Amino acid sequence: MSDFVKDWVDQSAYSQTIGMTLANLTDEAATIALPFAEANANPGNALHGGVAASAAVTAAHALARHVLGADTGPWHTMDFQINYLAAAIGEEIKATARLMRRGKELCFIVVDVTGDEGKAIAQCSIAVRGRQGRDEAEKPIAKGDDGEVDPGFMGDRIAANPFISGRGIAMDFMRDGQVRLVMPWKDGNSDLAGGVHEGAALALLDTAGAMCSWSITGLGKFKASTPSIQAQVFSAPPKADLVAYGNVGYRDNEMYWNDVEVADAGTGQLVARGTVLYRIFS
Repeated sequence: MSDFVKDWVDQSAYSQTIGMTLANLTDEAATIALPFAEANANPGNALHGGVAASAAVTAAHALARHVLGADTGPWHTMDFQINYLAAAIGEEIKATARLMRRGKELCFIVVDVTGDEGKAIAQCSIAVRGRQGRDEAEKPIAKGDDGEVDPGFMGDRIAANPFISGRGIAMDFMRDGQVRLVMPWKDGNSDLAGGVHEGAALALLDTAGAMCSWSITGLGKFKASTPSIQAQVFSAPPKADLVAYGNVGYRDNEMYWNDVEVADAGTGQLVARGTVLYRIFS
């Protein structure tokens, strides 16, 4: 097992905060174990989707970093696709990454997230890039919004969610299919390299996507879930406050396609972008 990979997983503050550990690592596969914790759950002890995404991307990075080598960083997720198959209710999960193909700087990986007795929770396809020490290109600026502050009816409610509040995520604006969420820099969301952990950034993206849909429906006797997320991370997230801008791009009855940009709150430069497919139904 690569010491630098184990150290990255087990010693990153975000891993420690949510409870991720590296359970297995070979040239073909890596497994992240994550015991159940109420701090990672939604009401009813259902695991927050951002936690499953965090375990999946961490497993993929562990495998990619191991097979590419310690001198190939910094690393970031070129492409991320997760489909949620079932809820994890009060149970430990494991995210097992398997290498499909290794190139000079790219690793193509599939990840299965499972619960008790091997129950399928999520399936992912992830491409991880090692930058080989090269400088980054200048990143585009997020479209942003006009800066109006109106947390809407979900402002206080998301603060009561232990996983969301644990990340420091707060609602700045929510109205008519548009949201703006902020995630201030905090040590508990950090990567061992010093910036925000990709898992925390993806959790912010996931949360913004969900909130877009709720801004349309309002409160009611609804059920909701995230069937799928597709995202790209442009580079390792910085040590900075992050802001997420979400917008309902398309709605078809109970289904919502929500476009989200995650940016450095200070510079406006994009960190990640993606589409969150969300469902709200009676």
